Amino acid sequence: MKPNVVRPIRVMRIIARMNVGGPAVQVSGLMRGFNSNEFEHRLYTGFCATDEADYLDSVATDIKAIRIDGLGRRVSLRGDIKAFLSLVKAIREFKPNIIHTHTAKAGFLGRLASLVSLQKSVRVHTFHGHLLNGYFGTLKRMLVVIAEKALAFPTQQLLAVGDKVRQDLLEAGIGSKGKFGLMPPGLAIGNLPSKKDALTFFGLNNERLQCAFIGRVTQIKRPDRFLDVVSEIKKRNIRLDFFIAGDGELLEACRERIIAENLPVKVLGWQSNIEKVLSAADIVVLTSDNEGTPLSLIQAGMAGLPVVTTNVGSVPEVVLDGVTGVIADLDVQEIANALEKLVSSQALRSQLGGAAREFTLANFGVERLVDEHEALYKKLLSSPTKF
Repeated sequence: MKPNVVRPIRVMRIIARMNVGGPAVQVSGLMRGFNSNEFEHRLYTGFCATDEADYLDSVATDIKAIRIDGLGRRVSLRGDIKAFLSLVKAIREFKPNIIHTHTAKAGFLGRLASLVSLQKSVRVHTFHGHLLNGYFGTLKRMLVVIAEKALAFPTQQLLAVGDKVRQDLLEAGIGSKGKFGLMPPGLAIGNLPSKKDALTFFGLNNERLQCAFIGRVTQIKRPDRFLDVVSEIKKRNIRLDFFIAGDGELLEACRERIIAENLPVKVLGWQSNIEKVLSAADIVVLTSDNEGTPLSLIQAGMAGLPVVTTNVGSVPEVVLDGVTGVIADLDVQEIANALEKLVSSQALRSQLGGAAREFTLANFGVERLVDEHEALYKKLLSSPTKF
């Protein structure tokens, strides 16, 4: 008699594209960390746009992915239909036990494809943020809400990266409390090089403190507000330099303004070595209008850096105001005041940075993220109402 062979749990992970940013970091950590004896894990993703850095090509080169044409950022009827049909085919071939979608477009196409495929798969979707504020006008926002409400019904588990994100979605009528779980980010950073070596590598002034803007240079991140803050710091004659470590459609406009106003900002562009970027910084600033749970602030905390950030999204779950950093309103003067206070006190910078390292390492490690996902999948598959 042949012994019973337990098949690994088949997980199909779908994300629209693996552009550099929080979702790509999270997905990469999950792909690396899952127990291969218990799980067969496949990643399906689209292609990045020409103005985006692909995380799989530049950083996570060890992660294998199946590329789906049409599943990128661009929305087009022809491309979206092609991606949808490809996903239906892939689901029928792989027959996953779990289909876990990430980001809005992948969540829409992936969950629809799951329904059409008629496979008995448990559907999970993670909101790494949401599109309710700062992205669309009233009509498009209403359409997004309608689509998300409809898709929430056949989704067995909804996840949000922060409680504020979850509350915003629930208030919009998307999902229910019983179906909506919390899954904070989990990540790890490597050893930091020496500050001197990092400053030399980037050509930064080692006689002045350095404040870093880290992330995509897009409208929602408000690089214009960042440069307004820099301009205010310059007016006050505060000895603080700035640098931008990121890429995006507004980067060239930022370069032009920096040159025109002779602002103390160096544009580094996107950098694959986040440890070197963090080592060069003394402070990290975030000026966004909207966020999910910003990984740049978690990384800053793990590097022992104090942060100054706007009070948006789930930022207060990552930064403890007055303990690990400073949370400010969407006001240039208030952000500048916080930076000035940090520049004037090395003791305060050390105090906040030390507390940030302790807090982020304890609450946002990648091992926790992997363990919680594995446990969730097993729980969902053992539920008698999973389909």
